[in-house]
Amino acid sequence: MPLSEHEQRLLEQMERALYAEDPKFATALRGSDLRGRYRRRAAYGALGFLAGLAMLPVGIARAQIVISVLGFVVMLASAIWAITNWRRTPQPGDLGIATASGHPAPRGKPAKQPRTGLMDRAEERWRRRREQDGS
Repeated sequence: MPLSEHEQRLLEQMERALYAEDPKFATALRGSDLRGRYRRRAAYGALGFLAGLAMLPVGIARAQIVISVLGFVVMLASAIWAITNWRRTPQPGDLGIATASGHPAPRGKPAKQPRTGLMDRAEERWRRRREQDGS
């Protein structure tokens, strides 16, 4: 059963208070550092990218297209893996507290407004113009 927003906020406040009071104990309870984990995964992705890059000329030299295509796929997957893990790395000031979904808490970015379609925006502009002209 997922936690409500209020419960999540309370839990995050308790975690921050614990971390502020005794950082060494909080780090021991947390188990592992999220920064290190995500950076390690990004490094593995970079190594996979290099392995895929090495497979490309090997496949061409042996005249086996399958190895070259496989190398390209490995490069692509490794690059995506490395970039996503690098972006998830918390900032040094962040506590790295994970939310209920398991992902790190957002870094203070404002909540995005729901996107409206082109027609919705055009209708809104038209409505505002008519109101301005009529009054």
